Amino acid sequence: MSGHNKWSKIKHKKAATDAQKSKIFGKLVRLIQVEAKKSGGDVNAPGLKTAIEKARKENMPNDNIDRAIKKASESGDMTPVLYEAYGPGGVGIIITGLTDNNNRTSQEIKHLLSKNGASLGASGSVAWNFSQNEERDWIPNTTIEIDDETGEKLEALIETLEEHDDVQDVYYNAE
Repeated sequence: MSGHNKWSKIKHKKAATDAQKSKIFGKLVRLIQVEAKKSGGDVNAPGLKTAIEKARKENMPNDNIDRAIKKASESGDMTPVLYEAYGPGGVGIIITGLTDNNNRTSQEIKHLLSKNGASLGASGSVAWNFSQNEERDWIPNTTIEIDDETGEKLEALIETLEEHDDVQDVYYNAE
C-alpha cells in the first residue's frame, strides 16, 4: 500500500494550491510594479493603492508588496497592453496585461488565439461593447448567448490566456 498515507495527500494538495497562489501573486506583483513606477513609489497614489488592495484581498504578504514597490524603482519598464479579440461564436474578448516586450507578447497572444479558434481584432473593434467601472474592470454593455459546445471552447481559450505570464485579466461578453 505504498503512496497511500496522509502526508502524500496533503503534499499534493499543497503543491497544487501553492502553484495557483504563485501564479496569482506573480500577476499582482507586476501590477504593483507598474503602478509604483507611475506614482514614483507613493503608496497614497490611487492606482498603487488599488493594486495593493487587490493584493491584500488575495492574502499576499506585506513583505511581497513592499518588495514589489522597491523593485519597481530598480527594474525595467513594464508597459500595460490591451488586446481585443473575437472568440468562438463571435464573443468579444478584451485581454489586459503587462509586458516588458510588446512584440513578443502580441505574437504569443495572437498564436494562442489562433490555436483556440479566435482572432485578434483591431483597436476599438470590441471595446465599444464594454465600459470600465471605477476599479478599471471591463463590463460588457450587451451579452451574447452561446451554446454548450461554444462555451467549452471559450472556457478553454480563457484558461489558456490566463496561464500566460503577461496576461492580467480576460473579459468577455458571453452569458
